[in-house]
Amino acid sequence: MVMRTYLKTLGRMFRHHLARFLSLFFIVLISVGFISGFGRASDRIDDSLCNYYADRSVSDFIVKSTSSQGFTEEEIDAVKALFPGALVETGMSFDLQVSEKRSVRLQFVDPDGAVNRPEIVEGEEAEEPTDIYAERSDKSVVSYAPGTQLELDFKAIIESLGRQNGSEIDDATSALLDNLEPVAVTVRGVVQSPLTFAGSGEPSYNNPADAELPDTESGVGDMDLLENILYIPVDLIPTYRDIVPSLPEEADAPLIGTGDIYISLADKSVFDAFSSEYERLIQEGKAAIAEILPDAEVITLYENYSFKSLTAYSDKLMGISYIVMAAFLLVTALVAFSTMTRLLDEERAQIACLETLGYSSFGILSKYMLFALAATLTGGFAAQFVGGGISFLVYQAFGTAFEMPPISGFSNPSFYFIALAVIVLGTLLVTAASGLKMTRDAPANLLRPKAPRAGRKVFLEKIPALWKRIPFRYKSTFRNVFRYVNRFVMSVVSVAFSAGLVLAGLALLDLCLFRGLASPAIVGISALIIVFAGLLTAVVIYTLTNISISERRREIATLMVLGYNDREVTGYIYRELYINSIIGIVFGYPVGVGLIALVYTAIGTGTLSGVSWFIWLIAPAIVLLFTFLVTLLLSRKILSVDMNDSLKAVE
Repeated sequence: MVMRTYLKTLGRMFRHHLARFLSLFFIVLISVGFISGFGRASDRIDDSLCNYYADRSVSDFIVKSTSSQGFTEEEIDAVKALFPGALVETGMSFDLQVSEKRSVRLQFVDPDGAVNRPEIVEGEEAEEPTDIYAERSDKSVVSYAPGTQLELDFKAIIESLGRQNGSEIDDATSALLDNLEPVAVTVRGVVQSPLTFAGSGEPSYNNPADAELPDTESGVGDMDLLENILYIPVDLIPTYRDIVPSLPEEADAPLIGTGDIYISLADKSVFDAFSSEYERLIQEGKAAIAEILPDAEVITLYENYSFKSLTAYSDKLMGISYIVMAAFLLVTALVAFSTMTRLLDEERAQIACLETLGYSSFGILSKYMLFALAATLTGGFAAQFVGGGISFLVYQAFGTAFEMPPISGFSNPSFYFIALAVIVLGTLLVTAASGLKMTRDAPANLLRPKAPRAGRKVFLEKIPALWKRIPFRYKSTFRNVFRYVNRFVMSVVSVAFSAGLVLAGLALLDLCLFRGLASPAIVGISALIIVFAGLLTAVVIYTLTNISISERRREIATLMVLGYNDREVTGYIYRELYINSIIGIVFGYPVGVGLIALVYTAIGTGTLSGVSWFIWLIAPAIVLLFTFLVTLLLSRKILSVDMNDSLKAVE
């Protein structure tokens, strides 16, 4: 019998407080979903890149000869001995200047090579010895359509290579090179190289040796960039017999020596999202190569613009995420705690009845803890799918700036569980603490209406000249706002942080669109922050206002009995709502300034003084818009208050 009564009261509480349950559900859904989505996005990007590099056997080292003769067989064998088990292949690549700050890279490769295998994105595999590949187009690369006919003028190529190496071709050699006929080739396919996936272009080898490699689109735009990369079979390189037919076959050799050595480490698990272990291996390998080839240039992934740029943006994303996630978590915790403490306060009479029936404190509190647990856990469960969607959207945002590899299924659950655990455990602890304090009171005291707060003058009343000029309907509003300090502070703080998040997202978007940070990836990230900060703001305002309406049903019923019309009744509640929102917006400015400063620090650029003036106006406008929408949603609830039931509830 007792259990049946308990279950009935439990079910009744869920039905009666369904709106509050849904508010908790949605705020946990939005917050935990956002935190888990942004938290796992950076790891997902790194894991996708690691898998892609492993699949394409990307070179961890590119060793380039500074000699016009290239590497000898002994030097190549010595390098192979340094990395037992690694994939070591040879080739030749150099960049020909074709216009101001534009070069074409000629990549002479073994068609059957395994290192740095490009992916065909258009066309088909090469079939003929004269078939070549061209790099896919991007902001700086002008690609060739499959089937395009080209001519390779090896005389011009060799003379240009000589000038770049500081060894001009003499007249006699130039005359011999006249024997070389241009080689007709066909672009069979368009490919994507695992080393050149940045959409803003790839710096050429013709940039000064001391030029610092940037990690942003704005920085790379001033450098000499590749206009295209042509992947040419190494067998097409002419030999010395092509210019001196009398040479014996055994003395024959390619006119262009082996200038590159490509090394792909055997164990790609060392990537581990590019850990310190991988960095250590790279530094040790680079030092070992320098010992046996002191004049050679060693290029690692850390000197590759595409790699450096993507990982830099991934790190920026993580830095932004930590800041924004902390703010989301704080707002969610405040609203969840406020929801449960004020629910317990409303349920004083029910708690007294359960005490009278002999229920223990644990038995009584378990009902409310089950309510909190059900709302937060169901919201947390749904947040898994929201988080997955957000991480996918972040990945797509990066896809606007990079030719991203296939997305990894890897998902780091730590952010999800940490955020959910903080909210769930914190809400349960606050519920338990507030409930225990209430159950220690005598049932007779709980059954009595809570004594109204002692009437005190608010600070505006201490300014008679001002107070006398305030209409009566506003006087009651100001008294309600400033007398209930806890309720006021909770509302203002929640709105302030929500407004601060919206402001930070807008400032980040402003930095990208109007202040020189030309990054489509960051634009997408800032858009997601704005959308979810706006949703959080809406849920926060709705939840706090809905709680306020539930707590003040008797006040509303009294106004109706006194003959107040619908507009006056709703205005009584909404004036307080707008005052709290406006004060929250005012305090939201310093919160937003702090968040903006932290976000700008995380991405390494931007100043508060550089934020466009209209951003400071748009953010409060968004908060006020959501406040207005909440008033439309809750008008019906206010006007549906039953006067008889509400007034009898405290008799």
